[in-house]
Amino acid sequence: MARYLIGLTGGIAAGKSELSRRFEALGITVADADVAARAVVAPGSEGLARIVAHFGPGIVLADGQLDRATLRERIFASPQERQALEAITHPAIRTLLRATCEQAAGPYAMAAIPLLTEAGGRGQYPWLDRILVVDVPVAVQHARLLQRDGITAELADRMIAAQASREARLALADDVVANDGPPDHLQAQVEHLDRLYRTLAANRG
Repeated sequence: MARYLIGLTGGIAAGKSELSRRFEALGITVADADVAARAVVAPGSEGLARIVAHFGPGIVLADGQLDRATLRERIFASPQERQALEAITHPAIRTLLRATCEQAAGPYAMAAIPLLTEAGGRGQYPWLDRILVVDVPVAVQHARLLQRDGITAELADRMIAAQASREARLALADDVVANDGPPDHLQAQVEHLDRLYRTLAANRG
């Protein structure tokens, strides 16, 4: 059972997935909020049943899966519908992330939460002992989005602007990993933090 829980977050294209992989390579469980979000609306789940109750049976495909395209149209057309969906899914996602982390083997575990800042930060995740932000300048995010996704510069700007600001994320951080340098620089930061978190977990007893 992990005794110490870390929240990992960062802006789009900052390198959260790469950081997660490097911690996992050191034997650390990383619970992914995106994976949890799919699990809580899987066929047969309470979350899906509540979504159907609110949005109607037309929100489910013939194979029993959530019709994400239709749901996306509904919530983007109405802030009230988006809030209704979040009220159903967000508490379930938080509960699943916490359970996954607490049940993990090892001295500490991580929850990778891309929208931690936007979702209310520590107020919504009081069980996190520490928050780690992977950080890059906005210009680096922009360049990576163009290369990674093959999108226009205008769309990249909109995607970055739709998230919390870099300053807002950094204001939450206990620890920061700068991910705008060479890969070996990133690995050194991960290994330093791994030693720190193992020490903090051990000191908790």
